[in-house]
Amino acid sequence: MTGTETFTPYNVLFICNTNAGRSLIAEAILKREGDGRFNAYSAGVNPAEHPDPYALETLVAEGFHITGLHPKPISDFSGPNGPELDFVFTLCDESAGETLPEWPGTPVTAHWSIEDAEHVDGSPIDHERAFETAFHHIRSRVLAFAALPLRNLDRLSLHSHMQAIGAGTHLPAAPAR
Repeated sequence: MTGTETFTPYNVLFICNTNAGRSLIAEAILKREGDGRFNAYSAGVNPAEHPDPYALETLVAEGFHITGLHPKPISDFSGPNGPELDFVFTLCDESAGETLPEWPGTPVTAHWSIEDAEHVDGSPIDHERAFETAFHHIRSRVLAFAALPLRNLDRLSLHSHMQAIGAGTHLPAAPAR
């Protein structure tokens, strides 16, 4: 990049049914680990009133700031008042099966199926472990996505890479520039 070029961060939306766990975790990870290259957002098809406390505890235990993380409806991101999105990821199978709205911009979309840690049966320790597992699955996918040379890939290649990341079959990408 020359000194006269400006960089516009990519707008990325993570969607889950309630936006209380997985999508909030993805938002927090990309905000911190994206090196300023991304504006990370999350939303829910049927947003919860509050974040899942285990999701927040997991983020804090991993050294993430949780200030401002809260469930939001997808309507905040659709229509003329929403940010122009570059990428949209669904993280739960319920939201992947929903009819989602038209997004501002023409985002590349992908589904990354992450097991639902919010509805694990068992003790508090079982819930903590489920969220730790979900965190690590989400983090590995988000880091693989952030490492892609996004400016050098066409839409079809981007979509293929994003699907492969979701399936866990991605290869390490070259460092992003």
